[in-house]
Amino acid sequence: MTVPVVLAHLYPRRMNIYGDIGNLLALRRRLEWRDLPVRVVTIDEGDRFDFEEADVVVAGGGEDASQLAIASDLVERGPAIHRAVAAGVAFLTVCGTYQLFGRRFVTADGSEIPGIGVFGAETFGGGTRMIGNVVVHSPWGDLVGFENHSGRTRLDPDQQSLGKVRRGNGNDGESGQEGAITRNCLGTYLHGSVLPKNPALADDLIRRALARRGAAPQALASLDDTMERQAAAAAAERP
Repeated sequence: MTVPVVLAHLYPRRMNIYGDIGNLLALRRRLEWRDLPVRVVTIDEGDRFDFEEADVVVAGGGEDASQLAIASDLVERGPAIHRAVAAGVAFLTVCGTYQLFGRRFVTADGSEIPGIGVFGAETFGGGTRMIGNVVVHSPWGDLVGFENHSGRTRLDPDQQSLGKVRRGNGNDGESGQEGAITRNCLGTYLHGSVLPKNPALADDLIRRALARRGAAPQALASLDDTMERQAAAAAAERP
């Protein structure tokens, strides 16, 4: 492959809490270890970018104030993001951006931050935070991560979740659901960062990106993930 895989980092200045940039780094390294060329693009408020030119878009978490700061820019980009999702571009949205990829986020004080509705979901701020390690049963096996959020995300009945909570709270602490999936767009509350501890999920995002380019699914070379599996196992045992 001579054309680089384009990794786009959405709102790195404001939405990068709890080390979510590790997701971008994990994707980059797993591509480089396979001798696949990579190009990284950062997108902040006001930057022009065609999301259909990306292969994978990653976006992290942020406080309510950061979500409010990016909200109008994200809403303006909403139609372009919807077109990219429909075209099969892979997205990973974490915590604060996951919430804003739903229809709306109502904060604990009653303020409403509009979302873009990629996910059939709404989030409501709660009085207490949900904090701790999480284990989620998913199509990629058990996913591990760390959650720290007060928002309760409620999925529409027909919205697919990322997985079922085995330990922790997930979307709302009640439904047993964690995250959401729409086509190749994934949303989750898992920090940690999530991709370094869950290489199967990272590689699936890469496969989705390469498949959109016409590559065969089996074309992705295997890597030695012994250390990653050990880190995931250790995280899964923590309270």
